[in-house]
Order: sequence, then structure tokens, then C-alpha cells
Amino acid sequence: MSPPRPEAPPPGTDEGLASALLHIPRPVKRALAVSVDIALCVLAVWVALYLRLEVWLRLEMPYLWAVIGSVPIAIPLFTRFGLYRAIFRYAGWNAMLSLGQAMALYGLFYATVFTAISVPGVPRSVGVIQPLLLFVFVGLSRLLVRVWLGGLYRKVLAREELPGVLIYGAGSAGRQLAAALARSGEHRLLGFIDDDPALQGNSLDGRNVYPPASLHELVPSIGATDVLLALPSASQRRRREILESLRHLPLHVRTLPGMADLAAGRVNLSDLRELDIEDLLGREPVTPDGTLLNKLVRDQVVAVTGAGGSIGSELCRQIAALRPHTLLLIEQSEYALYAIHQELTRHVDADADADAVEIVPLLASVQDEDRMRQILQAWQPHTLYHAAAYKHVPLVEHNAVQGLRNNVWGTWVTARAALDAGVRHMVLISTDKAVRPTNIMGASKRLAELVLQALAERRDGATTFSMVRFGNVLGSTGSVVPLFREQIAAGGPVTVTHPDITRFFMTIPEAAQLVIQAGAMAEGGDVFVLDMGEPVRIVDLAQRMIELSGLQLKNEQQPWGDIEIRITGLRPGEKLYEELLIGDNPLPTRHPRILRAQEVRLAPDTLLGLLEQLEAAMRANDVNAIRALLQQAVQGYQPSGEVVDWLHSGPQDPIPAAQA
Repeated sequence: MSPPRPEAPPPGTDEGLASALLHIPRPVKRALAVSVDIALCVLAVWVALYLRLEVWLRLEMPYLWAVIGSVPIAIPLFTRFGLYRAIFRYAGWNAMLSLGQAMALYGLFYATVFTAISVPGVPRSVGVIQPLLLFVFVGLSRLLVRVWLGGLYRKVLAREELPGVLIYGAGSAGRQLAAALARSGEHRLLGFIDDDPALQGNSLDGRNVYPPASLHELVPSIGATDVLLALPSASQRRRREILESLRHLPLHVRTLPGMADLAAGRVNLSDLRELDIEDLLGREPVTPDGTLLNKLVRDQVVAVTGAGGSIGSELCRQIAALRPHTLLLIEQSEYALYAIHQELTRHVDADADADAVEIVPLLASVQDEDRMRQILQAWQPHTLYHAAAYKHVPLVEHNAVQGLRNNVWGTWVTARAALDAGVRHMVLISTDKAVRPTNIMGASKRLAELVLQALAERRDGATTFSMVRFGNVLGSTGSVVPLFREQIAAGGPVTVTHPDITRFFMTIPEAAQLVIQAGAMAEGGDVFVLDMGEPVRIVDLAQRMIELSGLQLKNEQQPWGDIEIRITGLRPGEKLYEELLIGDNPLPTRHPRILRAQEVRLAPDTLLGLLEQLEAAMRANDVNAIRALLQQAVQGYQPSGEVVDWLHSGPQDPIPAAQA
């Protein structure tokens, strides 16, 4: 199937005619101009004879000599003076000057033949009148083209400079998207791509439907720059296959959201979004267990610490949708608390059936024991999700004491306050970095797990403690995905710490939903592990993001590429790969993507003694002692590299004294 001509206006309109003329080959355009001028020579003779004889005559002998004499003089002169090299729609003063010079010579030659010498049967005055008329006719023809076609040509040319778009999916969403493109005038639709053989080779609204196999030849031949995915009902696996086939083409890929997001009505361009890497890494969703989702949330008072963070805020969104009686947002950042409170309030106000959900924003640090006790005693929550944590590995490595205070002592403070307030369930959000950690952040999260396990071991309260451990979530603060997106937007380079580094990834909504379901299965001291799928090489992730932005990777094989990947070296405390289990043989649960880990716990008295020693080392800011105590408490903790805490190491150069 031959590629289509770039998008043109409907035939039969002025713009359609302008577009047709624009795509005529230049030799044909010149031949057309010559034909018009020949016709004008004939017309000028006919009108000149009428003006002289005051009667319309048939152009036959001897009057035909006036025509035969005009054309051989006019056309060579017009060619000599470049009248057929000029672009008529841009004809200006210089073109008119050239026309005047050509017509002056033409008039001289023509008058010499038909006025000075004369031709029998042809009035002498025709030798003077006809050149004047021809000058007017030819000049008006150039002016008419400039006035009529100039603006239309510019519109057509402007349209052809728009991004050339292919819509992947010729179904209902694709047709609605095509209509939206036509209304906006911001893109140039070149055709459709569809997997259905019954549609391939057909035409939708004048645009061909092509098979996916033709993309490699089709894209360069028609000048496509963008692909818009209109596949709202496609499975996650099928979307990944399609994206994998597109990533090596120089195409900027964008997509419509899923069917649930489009159910409200007609597709608009505002529905399009940039392709997120979760479209490539995301998995087929597992239908959530409604009983598990609602068990700890529906019609209950629920609290979330770190409610303004990436994980905490998504937990709040999903909890609010499950219709608790009250949702307590506990957050130490004023702006983050304001943002999530405003968002949830808007959603609750927009839902006529959600009037009973009360959203309560509470400014508090989880390290502030008095404040946490006051909040939990006042509101008596049934369930507490503890998502407040410092989780950026290098920052915590550089600020070890604060990382431990927030992640360990914040958990301890919150857990004891929950016990005293009679909270029925407390769920800690943990991380894969807690498994055989090489950094203080990971060790602090494992120690926070041990704190809850020790409190659960004592069984001296009504609170059921559990924790949910998972890997990186796409788009969270500290994740590589938003960093890579910013670097690509800035033109690169994209920085990766090591060519072999791998990480587990999960979307934030999936992680939050699984956390809620895991907590509902807790019996006390449980460590739940989420099935994260296969680990992903970060350098491959970076390459996919570059290619799906319509750019080319720049490397030794492609020095002409757009963006390079630069290896910067492992950061303090960073591991090449992460694990989810310390021990072996995790136990299955009633949910296919939630496992129950079997891991060693510390006796409560042993843990309390270690925490007291750790507190003393933290007050002295003795990071070496802190590391040694963490190695005693946390199985598998092996610090990597030297101590890099900013206060422990101090300034490398003397600080100059203040000038008097």
C-alpha cells in the first residue's frame, strides 16, 4: 500500500484547490503558467480587435496573425526575465518590475511588426493596444494568484508543518480522537494503525488504516512524528507489546487513559497524556479482594502518617474511596498536608454519596510523642497506616541521626501511642532496602520492623502490628522515573549510577491497594512481602524512556543521537540490586500477590537494650558506633564505604574566621 499524501483540506474548497496546486511538481506548475500566458495573449488580441473595430470577431485569418505573432515573442521574453522562476503567491515589487521590463521589450517588438511594418488585414492600432492589454492581464493574473492563493498556501504550509500523527487503534476511541484532532488544528492526522486485518487497507474519514508491520517503512515515508495510542480497553500485556514495537522508531508516543477514565463521555485532546514508564513496566491488574479492602477501612476512623508523601497520599486516596467514617491526615509538611487535604476534599464534595467521609488534616511529626498521643487519644482510630519515613538513600547516609530518629524512633513513638490509644491495627510501610541493607536508610527500616515485631511479641495490648515490604514505586519522590523525565526534558544527559544496577518496580496505586489488603490479613508481627515481578535494569529503563519520548539514544554506535546515558558511579550506601526476603520459603496468603515472610525477630528486652545504646550514640553523633550497633541489631547489615555523615566528618577545609 502506498503512503498517503500529507493531510489535505476537503476537495472542492479553496483550501483544497490550494493544497492540490501546492503538491503539483514545479515543472507542471511552470507549464500551467505558460499555458495561462498563452491564453492571455489570445485574449489580449481579441479584446484589442474589439476596442479597435467595436465588434466581437472570430479569431480567424487574417486576425489570427496577431495571435501567431504574440505568443512567440511573449513566452521567450517572459522566460528570459524569470517570470516563470518566481513563486506567484509571493510576487512583489521586483516581480512586477521584471514584468514591466519584459512587456516593454514585448511592446517594442510587437508594435514594430504590427504597427510600424504592419500585417495586411490587421489594424495597425492593435500593435499598440494589445501589448498594453497583455501587460494589464498578465499583471492582474500574478496579483490574483498572490491575493487568492497566498493566504491559502500559507494555511496549507502551516498545516504541513504541524506534527504528523498516526493513531494506533481504529476503534471508537480512535475515531473520536481523530475528530478531536480535526477540531483542534494542532496536529496533522496521517492515518490509523490497527491490528484487525478486517480494517487494514480500508479508509476511515479519508485516512488509510495500516497494519503494524508496515510502521518501519511507513513512518519515514509520510513524515510521522507522533503516535497517539487509542487503546483504552487493551490489556496491559498487549500495551507493553505495542510499546516495545514502537520504542525503536523516532516517534513521540502518547496515550489515552483506560476505559474507566474515559467512561464519562467524548474523547478530547486533553485526555491525552505523556506515556509513563509504568505503561511498559506495569503488570496485569489483579482484581482486589473487596472483603480485604473494606475490613479495616469502611465506616472506620483511619489514620495515615506521612499523608502528604507519594505513598501516603495514594493510600489516602484509596482509603477515602472505600468510605471510612473519618480519615486523619497526619503530616509534618504544611504544604504537603494542604495539597492532599484540598485534593481529597474536592473529591469528597464531588461525590454526593460520600458526605459522611470526614477529612481531618493534622500537622504533626511522628517523632513528637506528646502530639501523636494527643491525636490518637482524641480520635481513637481503628486502623493506622504508618507511611512517614525518610527514604532517600544518599540523604539519609549523609544525615544518619535524623534518618534514624524519623524512621526508627518515629515508628516507636507512633506504635506506643497507638497501643495506649487502643488502635486495633497498625500497618508499617516498609521497603526492600530493609533486606541485607548496605545503607542506614535500609537498616533503619528493618529496625523499625523489629520494633513492631517486638511490640507484637509482648502481646500486652489490643493493637495488631504488621508491616508490608515492597520495592520502588514508579513516580514516588526519590524514584528514578521523575528524575529521568526531568533530565530528558532538559536535553540530557540521563544519569545512571551503574550499568548493572537493577530495581523492583510497582505502580503507586497497586502498591497502596496491596498494602490495605495485606494489613487486613495480619495476625500480629507479620511481615508481608508484595510480589514485585522481575527486577528491571535501570539503564534499560532510561533507554526506554528516551526512546518513548521520540528521541534517539546517543552512544558510540549512534554518535548522532539526541540524549546520552552517563554512568556516574554508585552513591553512598547504594546497592547493585535489592531483595525482598531475608529468609527463604515465604508463605502464600489468600491474595496471589501478597506473601508472608518468615524471618528472625529480636527479643523485646534485647531490642530495648540496643535502642538505648543507639540513643546514646545518636546523642553523641558517633556514626561509627551507630553503624556497629545497627550491625548487631539488623541481620545482614554491611555498610558500604566510609562514613559520609556531614556532621560526623565536618568541613574538609578550615572555615575562615569572620572579618572584623
